[in-house]
Amino acid sequence: MNYKDYYKILGVDKSASQKDIKKAYRKLAAKYHPDKNPDDKVAEQKFKEINEANQVLSDPEKRKQYEVLGSNWEAYQQGTYDPNQGRRRRGGQSYTFQGDPSEFFGGQGGGYSSFFEQFFGGQYAGGGRQRQRQRRPYSRQDVEGIMEITLQEAYHGSSRIFEWEGQKLRIKIKPGAYHEQKLKLKGKGLAGPSGGEKGDLYIILSLIPDKRFERAGVNLICSVKVDLYTAVLGGKIDVPTVTGKVKMTIPKGTNSGNTLRLKGKGMPQYGKPNQFGDLLVRVNVIMPTDLSSEEISLFKRLRAMREEGVTV
Repeated sequence: MNYKDYYKILGVDKSASQKDIKKAYRKLAAKYHPDKNPDDKVAEQKFKEINEANQVLSDPEKRKQYEVLGSNWEAYQQGTYDPNQGRRRRGGQSYTFQGDPSEFFGGQGGGYSSFFEQFFGGQYAGGGRQRQRQRRPYSRQDVEGIMEITLQEAYHGSSRIFEWEGQKLRIKIKPGAYHEQKLKLKGKGLAGPSGGEKGDLYIILSLIPDKRFERAGVNLICSVKVDLYTAVLGGKIDVPTVTGKVKMTIPKGTNSGNTLRLKGKGMPQYGKPNQFGDLLVRVNVIMPTDLSSEEISLFKRLRAMREEGVTV
């Protein structure tokens, strides 16, 4: 049985933070997701390994216990592991695990590899001897999958097909869905390494960046160009929203960088029909270029009037 290096599987250092582990998992899960690699057995196996690694390393307690196992793997291979005591002995020292070794990862560590099935499923081999104990079904396995959605889908809601384990699952996305939201599909995960009830499948929504809008909770942020004359004198301009363009009033004397608010033109509030956030409009005043000699003269006259304190 080969040792599973979960850090190597996720491509992170042993000193990686929980944030780094989460980021690496999400990136790899999106790359090897069955939905993006149909009928690709290599990608499917890779996806399972990534999930297995994440289940251990994303949990601080499981990660700590896994590192104890890794640092003493040679002792286990030499057959000096005692499953009844939950210890491995080497050189007069003892390394203690909490509770039954089969519960080493809370019943959620395996399901994919012989590493888990052999070590935590009832066979303990090493040093030319083998100990057997009765197998039992282990706890179900929850699995995470990533689904990318557009801002339009998050705004209006959508119905998508998610392929998993040969099944085509229909996922309903409600209006107001947000980035990294988890959708639970009960009983669509994996069974334990020795059978039993299936766990749940969690679909994590990944919002694709939109070229026009930045999302801030239920509010949306966009930038618009405003010509100098409208900024100075005031007026109306067209502003994009998710549902189309609307007219917005620019107050006279609006400075570049000012933010104006369009109420109710943001994202729908999840689970609250007919309630919406706002659209925050950042003003970018565009200076005129290629001025004619007459226009330059007029600007000079305006400057002189301001300097002399002349008002009309």
